[in-house]
Amino acid sequence: MRVHQTLTILAGVCVVALYAGDVGLSARIRAAEGHYGRLLAANVIIPQRRAFATSHPGPAGTVTIDRVDARVSIVEQVATTTLNIALSNPTDSRLEAELVLPVPDGAAVRGFDFQGAGAEPSAQLLPKSEARRLYDEIVARTRDPALLEFVDFNLIRSSVFPVEPRGTQKVRLTYEHVCEADGERIDYVLPRSESLDYAVPWQIRLTIKSQRQLATVYSPSHAVDARFSHKGRVADAALRPGAEREPGPFRLSWLVSGGEELTATLLAYPDPKVGGGYFLLLAGTPREPYPDRPPIAREVTFVLDRSGSLAGEKLNQVRGAVRQVLGGLEPGESFNVIAYNEAVEMFSPRAVEVTADNLAAAGRYLESMQARGGTNIHDALIESLRQPPENDRLPIVLFLTDGRPTIGRTDEKSIRAAAESANRYGKRVFTFGVGVDVNSPLLEHVASESRGTATFVLPGEDIELKVARMFERLSGPVLASPQLTVLDEHGRPAAGRTRDLIPWRLPDLFDRDQLVLLGQYLGDGPLVFRLSGHCPDGKRSFQFRFDLDKATTRNSFVPRLWAQRKIAVLVDAIRASGAERPGARPEVADPRVKELVDEIVRLSTEFGVLTEYTAFLAREGTDLTRTEQLAREAWHSFDARARQVRSGLGAINQDVNLRSQKSAGQLNYRNSYWDANMDRAQVTSVQQVADRAFYRKGGRWVDSRLVNQTDAGAAQRAVEYGSEEHMELARQLARDNRQGALMMHGEILLDVDGQAVLVRNQ
Repeated sequence: MRVHQTLTILAGVCVVALYAGDVGLSARIRAAEGHYGRLLAANVIIPQRRAFATSHPGPAGTVTIDRVDARVSIVEQVATTTLNIALSNPTDSRLEAELVLPVPDGAAVRGFDFQGAGAEPSAQLLPKSEARRLYDEIVARTRDPALLEFVDFNLIRSSVFPVEPRGTQKVRLTYEHVCEADGERIDYVLPRSESLDYAVPWQIRLTIKSQRQLATVYSPSHAVDARFSHKGRVADAALRPGAEREPGPFRLSWLVSGGEELTATLLAYPDPKVGGGYFLLLAGTPREPYPDRPPIAREVTFVLDRSGSLAGEKLNQVRGAVRQVLGGLEPGESFNVIAYNEAVEMFSPRAVEVTADNLAAAGRYLESMQARGGTNIHDALIESLRQPPENDRLPIVLFLTDGRPTIGRTDEKSIRAAAESANRYGKRVFTFGVGVDVNSPLLEHVASESRGTATFVLPGEDIELKVARMFERLSGPVLASPQLTVLDEHGRPAAGRTRDLIPWRLPDLFDRDQLVLLGQYLGDGPLVFRLSGHCPDGKRSFQFRFDLDKATTRNSFVPRLWAQRKIAVLVDAIRASGAERPGARPEVADPRVKELVDEIVRLSTEFGVLTEYTAFLAREGTDLTRTEQLAREAWHSFDARARQVRSGLGAINQDVNLRSQKSAGQLNYRNSYWDANMDRAQVTSVQQVADRAFYRKGGRWVDSRLVNQTDAGAAQRAVEYGSEEHMELARQLARDNRQGALMMHGEILLDVDGQAVLVRNQ
């Protein structure tokens, strides 16, 4: 590849401009040539967006983007980003191209290269005012509002190079910038489009190196996998499989560890409507917690269904899963095994220590276990919860079943109540539903009420693998039974500073775990949190003080993540009501029902966060001004699905969706969910942009703040695409990171500082 050391850095927009020799340029664009010394080409490509034509492409056509691979190396705060961009020329003509990319503030180019011969690029640094005028010319020429998403971004621009007919071109650009830091947190952002029609696959991999240990790595925008090495001072992170085509800027934050202490940070979004704003509290455990002291010892009780339906290969997998977990227990920990069908049998009256003899005896007990009979879930669950655990041990129950209760107490409500009253020792129950003939709401409720989780093993999936993967997370308890207290600046409990904290019951924190807590804050004074719980060296408290002076609308992911979780909490309440009187169907007029449904519809509409129950809000024919009708339709959906369906694949999909939404840590731009057949579904007629949501209604995009008003069609002023007023509006929105609201094609009805503005995009 040929290396070129110089590039043009612009502030305003990022493009790859492609020139096809048979396409003429307008007089307006030629005028720009005199000012900047370079012609604007006939085509524009933004790797973070898509291809554009500055005029009709003619017979030559345009270059297409096949993929983008991003490799990021971060040392302390300095990030080196290398973008490998694969282009194709589907035409029979040789096309010339020019690369311009949006980059963070303060970026500096380290290198640029591409395949094939080409003239050396000329370097040019444009002042922001000149770059802005050039950008105006590009926007006017393309007549494509999508470019507006990158208003006021800094840019890197390269020189011209060829893409041969029916050929490919590989481009590599490397730039450096200093990541923003806020206390112990460092943030990395890779600009990309939030548009749902963005289809270019991205591979993103990062390596973070720090002289201090890294407590945790977190992305609010995309699902990532991270692993740590070099005693926690190096982290490798990558997009999780399936996230390659997810839109939106890629964001990654990491916390440096405070030795043996928990580390925490706060990301805040101001919103006067709530009297303060929204916050995300991120806490991470140290990489090597309490090196001189063993972690909290665990006491694990296996509760195994041995009814007739579990015979054969499923029972063999259950045996294998238990052996794997037993092999992962440490000396000083303890265990027991309970097997049940219509009766309940125990390996030992009390939990036994992890010794070679006890493990061998447990192995023999497992081999002797046979599958036959019915399913007495109630008695097995109560027996596992009533046994007192050993002192100073974290009691964990792994409860497995492949069927619904058929013996003893069988109604869901009484089993739930009995489990809650029997769990005097605060045991964590992790449930496993094998197959689809299980009462999934029951398993989900029993788990979530005890700080555990529910796992569903679908037909064809490996029981042993699923149990082992879940138990891997439960290694090295660092903070058990955590409690959060909000304090004033004098260390006293402060009432009324926060509300709607999700989750309200904090989960246990294990080795290399992280806590993501969302909520609303009131006022603008500092927030002080005390996080207390049981650590390996006894009960401890950690105190954190956060000023809110860095609250910004650029943290627009915070209120949307909060809304995802809040909606899930409300849906869970409706789903739980189905256990009270099976088959009973209260009317939506019931005040308890109406309160839940109205709030779900309100939040779903405002934030553009839809579920399988509220996807109808995005239908073209749905009138969002008729609130009572919306509530009735939503209730019919909740009643028919959430309340009435308690088993089968159509129940499991709901609990899988619910668990994902209740613990949401990443944005869900496409409003995707698992449908009743466990197929992936998504909603595309709602567009989430920064902190706004837009609905496609009546041939136009309507701001969610206006969509439920009866006079939503009456704009207070209109703005024409390409006008000076249009460009000024884009820059006004950019000051709050909302310029993406103008990127959609067609008419956009937008709320701007309380005024309804109709933007006529071409």
